[in-house]
Formats: sequence, C-alpha cells, structure tokens
Amino acid sequence: MTRATTDTTVVTGTKAQSVTLVAATVGTGLMAGLYFAFDVSVIPGLGRGDDETYVTAMRNINEAIDNGLFGLLFLGAFLATGVAAAQQQRGGRPHTARWAWTAFALYALSLVVTALVNLPLNARLARAGSDFSAARAGFGTRWRAGNIVRTLACATALAALGRALTLHGRPPAP
Repeated sequence: MTRATTDTTVVTGTKAQSVTLVAATVGTGLMAGLYFAFDVSVIPGLGRGDDETYVTAMRNINEAIDNGLFGLLFLGAFLATGVAAAQQQRGGRPHTARWAWTAFALYALSLVVTALVNLPLNARLARAGSDFSAARAGFGTRWRAGNIVRTLACATALAALGRALTLHGRPPAP
C-alpha cells in the first residue's frame, strides 16, 4: 500500500501487514474488554448474591465461554499479534515491530495467568461439591486477582498495538 505525496511515493506498509496488525488490535481489544467487563460488572454483580448463586453462575459462565468462537479469539489475537510483530520486523520497521513485540509479550502474560490461575480455579470450582460457601471462598479472591492482571496485560497490549498502528501508517525511519 502506498500513499502519494506531492513529489514522491512513501511506502507505509503492505496491505497484509496492515490487515494483520488491525486484526491483532481488534482481537486484543475484545479480550481486554471481556476481562474488564468481568472486573467491573460480572464479578461485582455476582458478589452481591449468595454463595449458591455465585458458584452456580460462575460454573455456567465457565461452561458457556468454553466454545470455538471464544477459543478462536483468545488464541487468534495472540497469534495475530506475533505474526504482526514478525511482519513488521521483516518489513524493516523495527520501531513498529518493538511495539508489536511488546504487545505480544503482554498478551502472552495474560495467557500464562489464564493457564496458571484462572483455568485451574475454574476446574476446581466445577469439581467442588455442594458446599457453595467453601467453593466460593477458594475461588473468588484469587480468580479476580488473576483477572485483573489479565485485564491490565491486555489493555496495555492494546495500547502498544495502537502505537504500532500509528507507526505503521508513517513512513519508515531512515
């Protein structure tokens, strides 16, 4: 893709690079938004209910979210960010690539937290019996803390991808 100026043509990145970077940004933004929604509405809202309501609702949410569309977004945003970073690197745009690699590392952090904190807690909650008070006590605080880390990681990754998009639209530095 090129942008014409008064006397010269300035290369601002290929269409494939643009599409991948936009896809990574949108996917990461959706994940940050999902995590944020849990932080500011879902978990506080469930917290107002009794133990049985809280545990039952979280079990239902965990079952519902385990679907192909979520999985595609969850892993697709990560993969798109890595591909975008590599494309920027190979395309001779090191400043843009640095921001995309930063986003990739931050998104990776959210995956690690998911794998080490949130998913094991979800599995434990699913296996917990009918002692809803004990199930909630062993779940809520740790799960929410993990989710806050995921929110911050994805929101910061989104900001880094925004910077990468801005740099991608400019002529490469000499």
